[in-house]
Amino acid sequence: MRNKVNEIKISYEGGIKSKNWMQVSTTAQAAEVLFEHWDKSTIQLQETFKIVLLNNSNKVKGICQISQGGIAGTLVDIRILFATVLKSLSVGLILAHNHPSGKLEPSEADIKLTKKIKKAASVFDIRLLDHLIFAPDGDYYSFADSGRL
Repeated sequence: MRNKVNEIKISYEGGIKSKNWMQVSTTAQAAEVLFEHWDKSTIQLQETFKIVLLNNSNKVKGICQISQGGIAGTLVDIRILFATVLKSLSVGLILAHNHPSGKLEPSEADIKLTKKIKKAASVFDIRLLDHLIFAPDGDYYSFADSGRL
């Protein structure tokens, strides 16, 4: 074999069978599963951006950390985000990040990013169900519940 190339893979850890995947039908359920999988030792220190990957029945295929940044922000490369979504064959998506300050109101940058991701998702027929912002204590803000999605 003369032309060698790397293969890119998505991996799942935990070995949970698809029949046992948690189904998300409310904002509170999505927030609970996300906060449970957040690193509590860094949630007060730096922003982290994660996505929840969903199948057609809104069952959680997995959670993927897309970026981790500084005190007041994290850089989200939507090409990396969508590479993960597409490679995992997910059809639904929930965005989430934390505000170490505890302020739950989305920033202008949060609003612009959400709109950009929603527009890109629509091109691929991927449903953006919500964008959650977490405070270190577990309180959260939902774009969907606030009519901003």
